[in-house]
Amino acid sequence: MNVPCRAEGAGSGIGGLVLAAGAATRFGSHKQIALLDGVPLLEHSLRAIAAAPVDRLVVVLGAGADEIVTMVDLHGAEPIVCPRWEEGQSASLACGLAELAECDAVVVTLGDQPRVATDAARRVIAARNGAAAVRATYGGRPGHPVLLERELFAPLRDVSGDLGARNLLMSVPVLEVPCEDLGGGEDVDTPAELDALRAGGPVTDTVPTP
Repeated sequence: MNVPCRAEGAGSGIGGLVLAAGAATRFGSHKQIALLDGVPLLEHSLRAIAAAPVDRLVVVLGAGADEIVTMVDLHGAEPIVCPRWEEGQSASLACGLAELAECDAVVVTLGDQPRVATDAARRVIAARNGAAAVRATYGGRPGHPVLLERELFAPLRDVSGDLGARNLLMSVPVLEVPCEDLGGGEDVDTPAELDALRAGGPVTDTVPTP
């Protein structure tokens, strides 16, 4: 059954999507539930997007889904388990876009980027201008959130691996929105990176994008 992105005549028609299906092999445990400021890592990402102007919010899970749902306040997000999560981030993205297929556009962020700001999501939404995608940048480097217009949903469901979506975005018009003043573009892959974030220092010198 297709679930409407919004009630008839109301809302923005924009969905929110948080990808959090990975096994976190470099972290050594389910990093989604590792604590930052007393709150599970994933909850930071969910809380930020839930406060943005989105009509539906979906979180894609995979490894450890049952434990994560039990331990994390989803802030109204609908959890779905991607049966192909082991195939990489593109598979999780495809699952999420299929769930949000009735939306006009979807704002995507990652569950391991706990400092991504609600205002970053607001900026990429407000910047929509006909480009196929709008993405936040941090110091000129592409990052999250990334807003995907409906025209990209079908092509993105056909890509694979962790780089497939990134390669597709290189072939379409993408509007970049600077968000370095908001901070938060870094992801957490290892316990050392989480410790650095806890201490208020830099986490990583790379900012991944779909």
